[in-house]
Amino acid sequence: MSEYKQCIVTRDDLKLAEWASKGDLEKWKEGGQKKIVLKVPSIKELYELKEKARREGLPTALIQDAGLTEIPPGTVTVLGIGPAKEELIDKITKDLKLV
Repeated sequence: MSEYKQCIVTRDDLKLAEWASKGDLEKWKEGGQKKIVLKVPSIKELYELKEKARREGLPTALIQDAGLTEIPPGTVTVLGIGPAKEELIDKITKDLKLV
């Protein structure tokens, strides 16, 4: 039986403070779903990955920052992929590094 997971892919080029996403990660953990946090070098790769996921029929969501801390409002910071079967997500994320 396949396990399900979700990947959260962050932009390494933004160099966000560690605390900027730590609270969100804790909330996601409390939800009980398996989540993997990966990174890409820049927004270009983030959009390319979103397109790959779309072509595979995976659910995706681009997240824009509200601009309340260190980056301008509307800045795309994260791509969510899934939840979906692990093997489907792994097909497009296997070469990415963990945060």
